[in-house]
Amino acid sequence: MEVPDTMSEHVKRQGELTGRPPFFLLRRYKQFLNGRPFRGSLSIVVFVVLWQLVVFVKIPYLENLPYPRDVALEGIGAVTSTSYWIDWCLSLLRIFTGFVAAQIIGIPLGLAMGLSRVFKQFTFPVFEILRPIPPIAWIPLAILFWPTRELSIYFLVFIGAFFIIVINVIQGVSNISVSLKWAATSLGAKPKDIFWRILLPGSLPSIVTGMTVGMGVTWNVLIAAEMIAGQGGLGRTTWEAYTNHNIPFIVVGMVSIGTAGYLCSTVIRWVGERSMPWKKKI
Repeated sequence: MEVPDTMSEHVKRQGELTGRPPFFLLRRYKQFLNGRPFRGSLSIVVFVVLWQLVVFVKIPYLENLPYPRDVALEGIGAVTSTSYWIDWCLSLLRIFTGFVAAQIIGIPLGLAMGLSRVFKQFTFPVFEILRPIPPIAWIPLAILFWPTRELSIYFLVFIGAFFIIVINVIQGVSNISVSLKWAATSLGAKPKDIFWRILLPGSLPSIVTGMTVGMGVTWNVLIAAEMIAGQGGLGRTTWEAYTNHNIPFIVVGMVSIGTAGYLCSTVIRWVGERSMPWKKKI
């Protein structure tokens, strides 16, 4: 009787003798079924099937929805056109410009408010008065006071992310235990060491959370601004599809906006995970 050379060959032999698949294949199959890609793909398939059923049955108030096949054909035509990707680039550029500007100004301002009680007492009242104003309400002033429509869109994207990141940074700084600061001071740490080694790392989870939430809000603001005052962009092309009563392309535009927002949030989460190696992934 020939002896198997390795454990894997032994498992394969056992599978052949018993007529059952090897154990490691079953384990990999279960891992595939329990994996995030499979479950995400399955949810999309279920959603499309339900969408097809809703249109086929002609449920009241939803009978004007296009079939998934019509949307797919319209989407194929869109992705093969240059203008579609130009709209993607315009929207992403506007998001990047306004969002980065909000982080550059908002994160230091939030840290200053969280670290200095006196500074917060002077600045927080005005900040708190402006914060509840919806970003959409800034559209008329943005169009009137900025010299170009493009700058007004950048400003609106900035507003959408600015207040969210500032309030999250303030909360992150306030959640750091005072005992950590006292312990570092008693060990001879200087203020700059406390900031770089305790305060900033301790605030990073709140900063990443604020950036993720702010990204979703900025896409909402951007699409509204592009529909009203924009020239090009995913929001504008979706609005033009509405005016032309091209319902399949409206859905294509909505899917494109959702995909773009998802990709942006994924990049932020990826950067956040790399910047916080000490934080275990849940």
